[in-house]
Amino acid sequence: MRPVSPVAVLGAECICAAGPTLDTCMESMLQGGHGPASPTLFACEQPEPFPVFEAADFTPGPGEDKYSRTVQLLLHTTRMAFAKAGITPDALEGLRVGVCIGTSVGASLNFLDYYKRQKQSGDLELAAIHTYVRSNPATALARRYGFTGPAQAVVNACSSGTDAIGMGAAWVRQNLCDLVVAGGADELSEISYNGFARLMITSPEQCRPFDKNRKGLNLGEGAGVLLLASERTVAKLRGSVPAQVLGYGTCSDAHHLTAPHPEAFGLERAVNDALAQSGLGCGDIGFINVHGTGTANNDPVEGFLLKKLFKDTPFVATKGYTGHTLGAAGAMEAVLTVAGLEQGILPACHGFCETDPNIGLAPVARATKTSARFALSQSLAFGGNNSAIVLKRGDA
Repeated sequence: MRPVSPVAVLGAECICAAGPTLDTCMESMLQGGHGPASPTLFACEQPEPFPVFEAADFTPGPGEDKYSRTVQLLLHTTRMAFAKAGITPDALEGLRVGVCIGTSVGASLNFLDYYKRQKQSGDLELAAIHTYVRSNPATALARRYGFTGPAQAVVNACSSGTDAIGMGAAWVRQNLCDLVVAGGADELSEISYNGFARLMITSPEQCRPFDKNRKGLNLGEGAGVLLLASERTVAKLRGSVPAQVLGYGTCSDAHHLTAPHPEAFGLERAVNDALAQSGLGCGDIGFINVHGTGTANNDPVEGFLLKKLFKDTPFVATKGYTGHTLGAAGAMEAVLTVAGLEQGILPACHGFCETDPNIGLAPVARATKTSARFALSQSLAFGGNNSAIVLKRGDA
């Protein structure tokens, strides 16, 4: 595979439990963050509620109450990204702006209240259905801003956000778009909450990525976006470039419905493809943002690959601050990777205390300065999908 041209990142933003913007998220994470709590967005009938990371408070824009919470999170983050990049809607006139958004639950399961009303009283009021129909994250965002480029929702489990960024960067390289809003968004759902509990991979306490005593994941919610642009668009908008997307790789294990291949077959190929597109080797990567769910299966598989390819490379696991945001996870972690490159500092792995001898590696245990020029963000998904992107510091 030959190297491809880099794609500029004009802006990066997110919302999650750690804060309503990237800057507040980083500030909170570097100060130690906070733990999860019992869900408040829906009634929980579990005998002992599993804690979750609900997104920080934010105010939806005018008219956005007609959308799902997933879309509201996405629209908030996109507004923040444009504002941070100094881009006004008028500046985008005449540009081919595409939208590529990853999601998993995406509010498509949040119908329990409607079903209960319909079953108990025959109530056929269709407001919930209308909200669902208009709440495809990609098309909702495109319509909100009047973007006329391609709009694609990527639903590929927990790698969806990473895949959306990889696809969006390809649209820019192929001259299909001048600018792409790429990322992911997902809200908490009672059905996915109970589903993960039934899978017995949800922790009853703070998740502990890579820790010897980890007990599973904490679900979370949020959104993350990157504004990807061609060189011509960067020049037209006179924007600064905090980072670049260099390469993307994706590969399926074809191994198991939920568990990754124990020897990281698909993940290794995805990482190697992302490096090949970037024209880099393993030794060029300054740090890695791992998937790091804190589950029995995920962490050893990532550890296997790290020892094989990146034994001395520092790595961070940020789900101890954000929870596992499903389809938004890869995008959110890409945004946090951009922040690590730009600010030159990595947050400690919240929840990690003791190295697992079966893994033999430990994530960054305290806030750590870095001069990394290149970083890797990787995602593992149900269905055996593995995706990775390589990012470059903007001034490198």
